[in-house]
Amino acid sequence: MAEPAADQLPPHRQPVVIAALRTPVRKVNGAFKELRAHQLLAPVLRGLLTESGLPDHAVSDVVIGNAVGGGGNVARLASLEAGLPVSVPGLTVDRQCGSGLDAIVLASRLVAAGGNGAYLAGGVESISTAPLRAHRSADGSPDFFRRAQFVPLSYGDPDMGNAAENVAATFDISRDRQDRFALRSHRLAVAAAAAGRYIGETVPLQAVSGTVAYDDGPRASMSAALLSRFRPAFAAGGTVTAGNSCFDADAASAVVITSLQRAQELGAADGLLVLGTDTAGVDPRLLGMGAATAAGRLLAERGIQAADIDLVEFNEAFASQTLACLDALGIDPERANLDGGALALGHAYGASGAVLVTRLLAQARAGTAQTPGNTAQARGAGQLALAMISIAGGMGTAALFRYERLDGVPRSS
Repeated sequence: MAEPAADQLPPHRQPVVIAALRTPVRKVNGAFKELRAHQLLAPVLRGLLTESGLPDHAVSDVVIGNAVGGGGNVARLASLEAGLPVSVPGLTVDRQCGSGLDAIVLASRLVAAGGNGAYLAGGVESISTAPLRAHRSADGSPDFFRRAQFVPLSYGDPDMGNAAENVAATFDISRDRQDRFALRSHRLAVAAAAAGRYIGETVPLQAVSGTVAYDDGPRASMSAALLSRFRPAFAAGGTVTAGNSCFDADAASAVVITSLQRAQELGAADGLLVLGTDTAGVDPRLLGMGAATAAGRLLAERGIQAADIDLVEFNEAFASQTLACLDALGIDPERANLDGGALALGHAYGASGAVLVTRLLAQARAGTAQTPGNTAQARGAGQLALAMISIAGGMGTAALFRYERLDGVPRSS
């Protein structure tokens, strides 16, 4: 449910994202196969403090999303690994795929509640090092399982892929359209990497293989012919394939979110003002539609039309659900994910929602937005940005931002 409007809050309660970073997004069992979650996240936290000028001791809390880790509060572990003082606490949240965005949402609400706080918030996933999981059988022996149960079996507890097939069938999202969208994602991501558009947001990491500075998912060789050869992955005669679905990845991403007043005291030049957030529940059998429900409700409450949004980042777990949600919201898919998305970069579960916000800040700073005709238009302060993600179990989270030059934002309401 949406919280009260946040764009008219006094400066000590108005949340704003002033810095956002991520690691490279790397395929599971690849370059990051020996790095645990806290080792992925700690360099991002340290980089955020350096970039924002926020003193270590001034961090109110570290709020981190994680979906398949081993528990034990990875937010606290990573905070200490990053060298923050023991006085800074940590909180780990789990809303599965939405965890990274929901951590940022939670931190924004903490800022809005008062106290002029400053938070490091985001998400991390090391699927490569995730622990094996098992239920205890009656005789005490382990009964290993691949994933946790999302909903009661009366709902069918569908896997993500099966739910993506349900969405494709229900909303008539064709195989051809899914493949074309996947190809677009790869082409945009390859072009963005070649142009250096990911560099400013990416923290290189040291791994066994050496310094890792780039994503390894986008494929310049991807083609329509190649995509057409993929067979249905989840249902006989289906349309969802490995080619138009994301792949699992390891990554971390986080932001500095604080009050407008504190941001101006830190000398922040710009940022994403949080205008509102919403999380919605939907039918678990159509779980991919959760983002559309949350975003639709949020935009309606704020009186904003889809056409008014300049920048849109949607987690591309599956082309089918991405297209169905954008259709439902009346957003031309050509206006979303301007530098490619998870279909090309990969999906690092708990980190992916935070990657969306990192991408939005980078795009807003670049000062361009895309028209339906694929023509870049100059944008600056006042850009509206929307982050959305659908979530296992039948949920979705959306967050609405406005990019502003902070030296031009009044200090008092």
